[in-house]
Amino acid sequence: MTHSLTFDAISEATPGPKWAARWARSWPAYEAWFTARGGDNGPDRAACEAALKQHMPELVPVHAKLTALAGGSDRAARFLSTWCPPSYLGGCSLAVATSDDDIRLVRNYDLSPDLNEGLLLHSAWTGRRVMGMVEFLWGLSDGINDAGLSIALAYGGRQETGRGFGITTILRYVLETCETVPQALRVLQRVPSHMPYNVVVADASGAGASVEMYAGGGAKVQPRLVATNHQTDGSTPDRGSFTRTFERSKHLVSVLSEGVTPSALAGQFAQAPLKQDRYAEGFGTLFTAEYEPKRGKMTLHWDDEVWPQSIDAFEEGTRQVTYGSAPSSVAAGGDIDWVQIGLDYAAGRGVDWRRFVPADVDVA
Repeated sequence: MTHSLTFDAISEATPGPKWAARWARSWPAYEAWFTARGGDNGPDRAACEAALKQHMPELVPVHAKLTALAGGSDRAARFLSTWCPPSYLGGCSLAVATSDDDIRLVRNYDLSPDLNEGLLLHSAWTGRRVMGMVEFLWGLSDGINDAGLSIALAYGGRQETGRGFGITTILRYVLETCETVPQALRVLQRVPSHMPYNVVVADASGAGASVEMYAGGGAKVQPRLVATNHQTDGSTPDRGSFTRTFERSKHLVSVLSEGVTPSALAGQFAQAPLKQDRYAEGFGTLFTAEYEPKRGKMTLHWDDEVWPQSIDAFEEGTRQVTYGSAPSSVAAGGDIDWVQIGLDYAAGRGVDWRRFVPADVDVA
């Protein structure tokens, strides 16, 4: 069996009808996930908005606009703040290659095809142009801004949580407020993440950095410009053997040590052990994102197609990508079939999502 995922490229300078349409399509699945995973037991709206004002004040007006477009409910405001959200999983491999005249940041996004939003958004929400792959409806899993600053994340390998923000909102904040790697590092060290993550950044000057972020706050710069799904603090990653995180990391270190050119780096991500094809197990490479900080460009790569974009000349459009096998319908959280929910919202089907939720889960 095969499964297709639609990727949309959308440009909207300020939050408006295009974003609202995406919210209407995706919120039912996110709301079911949020409530079933205990989101309603988290900080209240006032606490979430206060945390955003304290740590990322430049995003407060954006959060307010998005919340209004989402209907203004307390649950929507709390979800969009991403302050102390429920935990979630991910994969990914990251690396930066540099030369005298070029620098590229490349990442593989590894997950189930049915649990990705497939949205490339070009915006100017705070006045700075940003484009990147959206997560949690306004955060970013990777992206670039009009100064050339590029950033991407990888799951840090553990379900440990602390008081902090969802990492995708932090990446959004970095691109909205920073121009250089040193500026980005100061933000990553200052703004607390709610879970462990590994982040790689690169800028138009040719600088790059890899950072481990820890649950509840704290970040440590790493000596090599690579990241997969474990950290160097002595912890044991969840699913380490399954994700082959150490094998992928070792391979990336070797590739960079052998002097791969920046322009050839993306080709390495299309091969084993970086390329994953276990879609039926929820761990397949959905896309490779290649960022060019000096040129303000990015390219999405799939097996037989590339989709180049530019921060200065962004083009809206759609791509349909077919993967090797469909995920199995195994419930990923209690009795709730999150894979099926993800499949329906990713495909844009307006089903009654309540049929996936057990009777004892309050979704009112």
